[in-house]
Amino acid sequence: MAISLSVVLLLGVILFLMIRSGSLKGGPAFIAMLFGFFLASTGMAPSINRFFSSLADSISQINI
Repeated sequence: MAISLSVVLLLGVILFLMIRSGSLKGGPAFIAMLFGFFLASTGMAPSINRFFSSLADSISQINI
């Protein structure tokens, strides 16, 4: 829950900044799409949440 909420907030801030700068193109559109999936909790949202949770777990397992 904390990870998905943090991702939603981060993507929301990034989306806001991209809209303000007027640079909503290919890459930013992808960020906007992810923001929409997390926010709306569509049918694909659980799969996206699992992907990002496993990605976060993988990153936390890395020992530098």
